Amino acid sequence: MGIYYVIVVAILLACLIMVLVVLVQNSKGGGLASNFQSQNQFMGVRKTTDVIEKTTWTVAITICVLSLVSIFFIPNRVSYDASMTSDTELRNIIESGDNAAEAAVDFVAPPAE
Repeated sequence: MGIYYVIVVAILLACLIMVLVVLVQNSKGGGLASNFQSQNQFMGVRKTTDVIEKTTWTVAITICVLSLVSIFFIPNRVSYDASMTSDTELRNIIESGDNAAEAAVDFVAPPAE
């Protein structure tokens, strides 16, 4: 399995984590922090909000970096298969080298149907 596919899977996992972290947040400042309103708590409300915000930024930066790194590992699919490409009459004339310039100028495209 190529490194490109490992990076793609890592990006997908980071996206899933991002969705979960954003769903935990509340747009009005509540979210997970609003569940910890009691006085006897280990982490304060502000501390919980800070952790969620830092997690959001970290995952967002991770997604950006992995996306940029994946560009360098994209597999090349340059294999040329003549049976898969449809050569036109103009391409055959030009590649044969017989008066290629004149043939290109005199070439008439078939009428549109």
